[in-house]
Amino acid sequence: MFTGVKVFSATKAKEREELGENVTRWIKSNADLEIVDRVVCQSSDNEFHCYTLVLFYKHAKPPAPPA
Repeated sequence: MFTGVKVFSATKAKEREELGENVTRWIKSNADLEIVDRVVCQSSDNEFHCYTLVLFYKHAKPPAPPA
């Protein structure tokens, strides 16, 4: 089960080169989330190649109940 989705996509060559670093940076800055699934897609036409990475996540630790 997941509680959220984060989508990363890149079409331009420079964006595709940086995609992995952007994903890694997001994961590190959201250490309270647990990635539970992912989908990777590539689509192309005569001019462009688009990569999409979809991360499905949930909070790793449930919030503490109010006192």
